[in-house]
Amino acid sequence: MTASPTTRYSLLLRIQDPRNQAAWSEFVAIYEPLIYRLARRKGLQDADARDLCQDVFRAVARAARQWVPDPERGSFRGWLFQIARNLLLNVLRQQRRHPRGTGDSDLLRLLDAQPAPTDEYWQVVEQEYRRELFQAAARSIEPEFTRSTWQAFWQTAVLAREVTEVASDLGLSPGAIYIAKSRVLARLRLRVQQIEGRD
Repeated sequence: MTASPTTRYSLLLRIQDPRNQAAWSEFVAIYEPLIYRLARRKGLQDADARDLCQDVFRAVARAARQWVPDPERGSFRGWLFQIARNLLLNVLRQQRRHPRGTGDSDLLRLLDAQPAPTDEYWQVVEQEYRRELFQAAARSIEPEFTRSTWQAFWQTAVLAREVTEVASDLGLSPGAIYIAKSRVLARLRLRVQQIEGRD
């Protein structure tokens, strides 16, 4: 199995203190949407998927102090998603014992029959993580820029619109669009590094 790249170590150190609200807010902002989507893909209803997220974060809070980086045991994200997978199996087993009549009675058998997570599974996890990381970083830096600078970046880098078209829409020169895009990208890279503890 290919290990997922390491999660920023500084954040892992900070979440070891359950009172560190800033660290936990950052951690939850990145991982909750990812765990939620994975739970929904496995058939959990909205409320159950949200409960699973809370259970995962409680388990992480209890065990974070004992987690030590070990390349042979895999990455932190691998550990985190193994917790999520195990808790998901528990939820599905409990639902099987106390069925809700959802029509998903075969879901547990299908999930139990699945082999351990594969490289494809970790690729999905990694892709989802990168998406959440980008969104968290973008949300945190957007207020630092004027609307036109942000739109120049967003329209060209994210929405892949032509520079000349965006320049015309925003009343800027193509050169100004390139400069704005470059400034935002540089700041975004720095923010991602800060979130990942590589600053």
